[in-house]
Amino acid sequence: MNLSKCSKKLKKRFGDAVTLSLENQSVVLRGHLATWAQVIEACQSVAEKNSAIHVVNDITCDEQTETPMRVPGFTDNTVDGAAPDVLVIGGGISGASIARELTKWKLDVLLVEKEADLALQASGRNDGEVHPGIDLGKGSLKHRYIRRANRMFGDVCSELDVEFHRIGQYVLFQNNALKPLIGLYCLWRKYHDGIEDTKLISGSQLRAQEPHLQPGTKFAIWNPSAGVVCPYGLTIAYAENAVQNGAKVSLHTAVLDMDVKNGEICSVKTNRGTIFPKLVINAAGVFAEDVAAMAQDRFFSIHPRRGTNSITDKKTGAFLHSIATVKELSVHGKNHSKGGGTMRTAHGNLLVGPDAVETFEKENTATNRESIATVFKKQKITMPDLSEHDIITYFTGVRAPTFEEDYIIERGRRTTNLIHCAGIQSPGLTTAPAVAEDVAQMAVDFLKEKQTVEQNQAFNPIRKGVPVLRKMSDEQREEMIRKNPDYGVIICRCEEISKGEILDALHAPICVPTVDGIKKRVRPGMGRCQGGFCSPLVTKIIADFLDEPLSAVRKSSPASVITYGKTKQNEGGRDA
Repeated sequence: MNLSKCSKKLKKRFGDAVTLSLENQSVVLRGHLATWAQVIEACQSVAEKNSAIHVVNDITCDEQTETPMRVPGFTDNTVDGAAPDVLVIGGGISGASIARELTKWKLDVLLVEKEADLALQASGRNDGEVHPGIDLGKGSLKHRYIRRANRMFGDVCSELDVEFHRIGQYVLFQNNALKPLIGLYCLWRKYHDGIEDTKLISGSQLRAQEPHLQPGTKFAIWNPSAGVVCPYGLTIAYAENAVQNGAKVSLHTAVLDMDVKNGEICSVKTNRGTIFPKLVINAAGVFAEDVAAMAQDRFFSIHPRRGTNSITDKKTGAFLHSIATVKELSVHGKNHSKGGGTMRTAHGNLLVGPDAVETFEKENTATNRESIATVFKKQKITMPDLSEHDIITYFTGVRAPTFEEDYIIERGRRTTNLIHCAGIQSPGLTTAPAVAEDVAQMAVDFLKEKQTVEQNQAFNPIRKGVPVLRKMSDEQREEMIRKNPDYGVIICRCEEISKGEILDALHAPICVPTVDGIKKRVRPGMGRCQGGFCSPLVTKIIADFLDEPLSAVRKSSPASVITYGKTKQNEGGRDA
């Protein structure tokens, strides 16, 4: 990195408002600017792809406000005194998959997650695409992992009993003049970058396969290896299999501070007690930089990026069976943001999005009308039949990119017993199986320097999920109901979910007895009415399971109260 050149670039654009210095193999930017957009511009202007020198952002701005990390509103001693071989911080797809890989060894593994459930942030708020890697060139960690991990998905999802479909991805082009250029691009991606399944197909071939896509399409890039999975379902499955193989998971557990001496983490303070790990794995998503700072090993920065998706009614799933988006390019090579895409989800709905909006707010998942409108406007070019009237829900996730727009997967630079799995954004869901293998091996290699580490011969990769009755034949359902009549009691009519399936979810290896916890595991409330009919019934089932009153059941976090207690009495003074 040419620091003099970077300094001149910053001075020309921002005057003396921003300074740059090289500290501990990082480029640190300091100063004050008016807007967050200017902060992003300054940091991105000096960031270099595929570089070991990362940008650290210490610029403040007028728009930025100090928003403390959301933490559970209680303390206890649940994990106090725990001394695991490995402490994994973060219950997203990275942390859960790493924890499961670590249980292939005889290790004491503890995963902590500050939220009320797994995958409540970026890992549960993305589109679930298993990417083919068509947009990734050689040199990045993303590219290094994408093809290897893509090929792993069939086996991983089979082992974990998670629904996965290879539905393929189309990138549509409407300007025929671009075909020679895009043809060369496809050849380069296929033979130079190793994206072997890349094909160029004609507009007529596209319409034969997907007749509801843009009729004016001249040609398209086709990658049949692209797939779709339920992102939160996969995360939960990974964590449950980890628990089945001996790992421990502690929810509602926020990392608050660390005691670091002589370049080594001695203890980790949480709201549920102090932990004394031999090794810490930082898989904290948008808070990975904060964890790195606690560990005295901050050499990168995260700039949060919001993305909003919309889910449409299942009836729209008949109009698309793959993943598709129109790519708008001019013959002069100007690239316009495509605003996400349109895809058929693992559950048969259509998902539209996401967009990409820079933000300094790490936990603001509010959904803006403008985001939905912008994405729909762009994706109606892809699929003219799309209609906002078919939206049944929408959600926003906050991604965790570095300024280099690549992963950080390495040992701590100044803190020895630390491994970073940071900067994990798209295609982080796709690359998780392969990244988890490598991070687990790094952990084992570190621990072998201090102790004997043996393989866990009892490791069982098979995790059986809750039976899905709506996908069974009539004969199979009748047999299930004969064995357990609760499977014949339909609670959610939209998704055809029975009481038996809900009770199975409550008896799973990681029990999360909340309405949203059950919703994520077996889908009551995911249909057209969005829980309007079934939520009270689900709440009652959870209350009975806990042997608690309805008022004790929460929607998600301890603060998300559903009912406050009984308010009326029948004649004779009895409660109603």
